[in-house]
Amino acid sequence: MSILVVSLILGGLLALYLYWKWTYNYWERRGVPTAPGVVPIAGNLLPIFLFRTNLSEITNVWYHAFKDSSMVGYYDGMTPGLLLRDPDLVKAVLQTEFPKFHENATKVDRKLDPLMAKNPFFTYGEEWMTGRKRLTYAFSSMRLKILSETVRNVCKKFDAFLESKIAPGERVAFEMKDLYARFTGEVVANAGFGIEGYCFEDKPNPHSFREIGRQIFEPSTGLGMLQAIVFFIPILNKVCKVKFVTKEVDHFFRTIVKQVIETRRGESEKRNDFFQLMVDLEKSEGEKFDEETLTGHALSFFVDGYETSSTTLSFITFELSRNPDIQDKVRQEIQRVLAKHNGEITYESLKEMTYLDQVICESQRLNTILNQMSKICTSTCELRGNDGLTCRVEPGTKIIVPVYDLQRDPKYWPDPETFDPDRWSDERKTTVNKFCYLPFGEGPRICVGMRMALLQTKAGLVTLLRRYKIERNPKTAYPLKINLFGILSAPEDGLWTYLKRL
Repeated sequence: MSILVVSLILGGLLALYLYWKWTYNYWERRGVPTAPGVVPIAGNLLPIFLFRTNLSEITNVWYHAFKDSSMVGYYDGMTPGLLLRDPDLVKAVLQTEFPKFHENATKVDRKLDPLMAKNPFFTYGEEWMTGRKRLTYAFSSMRLKILSETVRNVCKKFDAFLESKIAPGERVAFEMKDLYARFTGEVVANAGFGIEGYCFEDKPNPHSFREIGRQIFEPSTGLGMLQAIVFFIPILNKVCKVKFVTKEVDHFFRTIVKQVIETRRGESEKRNDFFQLMVDLEKSEGEKFDEETLTGHALSFFVDGYETSSTTLSFITFELSRNPDIQDKVRQEIQRVLAKHNGEITYESLKEMTYLDQVICESQRLNTILNQMSKICTSTCELRGNDGLTCRVEPGTKIIVPVYDLQRDPKYWPDPETFDPDRWSDERKTTVNKFCYLPFGEGPRICVGMRMALLQTKAGLVTLLRRYKIERNPKTAYPLKINLFGILSAPEDGLWTYLKRL
């Protein structure tokens, strides 16, 4: 090999070394403490690529390793990112400086998943504003009362299903996520589309909304791992080409929406469902919505209403199985309030159950569904931490808000590992920093379906607790072992409890 070739190779290697050293010195040059374990190309995320851990576990290590820092720098591949540890910085990103961080970092390939890409979580700009306006209209207090009538009918189906499965004197084991998926799937079908969801049937049914939910949220192990990685590191999907919604599910929703919307537009009778509200909004705006957009809204209603609510319900039920005194207290409130409303689960009766609200809040604090949020800086912004550190954040920088860690940090929560609904009493909840409690996000992009989610969560719990006692099942141990490779938090072996008639 000639001296010239050797010199070129060595020169190239030296240039590459210097380039990497400059790239991975980004935070050091700005005086920001940096997460250890940086390697070329992968940055700090090599353990994720090797399927050793997930982003949540990595950020948890960084959060606790830099207890005196308001922010921690890291590298998403070769792109600089910031982990925020200061609630005031979280407030800046989610609220006060929102225009500079209005985009979520998680992206969906529009060519691969055209319907999922219309979910408000993934849209931005004019598309996000238009979609949010429509969904805000649907979930206003007045229209939520309309949807609550449909939810009440689903509660009756749920009650009948439980009665058919649990004989007097029996104690029956249930995996609670599976049980509640029947309830939330039926709510979505009835309150969203105005059709039967077939979720309380035991025989397989291809039209069951529960089966559709399984196709979306229970992929094969390998596909699930890939989905989780590209969800949090979306740039990889340019190579992996991983879909979140199959062609069959895409076709199912397009077909249903086409049938339902055509029927609604031609009917004079009013229905108590989401599509009736969309037709009413069409009339008020004076123009028809295109079917692609409506189908995207419908899928969003399904995705947000089915999976996150059933998971939330299962975590709450598990916590009540571990805390029978709290379970008794919330049941007493349910029975007392329902007695005032002729035993009916209504919008008004649910609103009066304030201790149930506290139980839900506390479970959501301890059991995060999405362990972190991520944003992209779109315009230069200066962030000042409570430790005196000032950082000039440049466009393209990824920002991570560690929801799980903020919601369990003893700096903000006394005895944080204890399930204590009294944290949310009228006297104590005023002391809570809302930027340390983010189950639905915060600021302009706070979850638009939050009130609908809480409505069906309360209704499902009331239906179960009014007639059944929840008891521990040894199949599920504590602390819970959460599946490493999933987009949403879920225990590896499910959440099992016993149910027994009162």
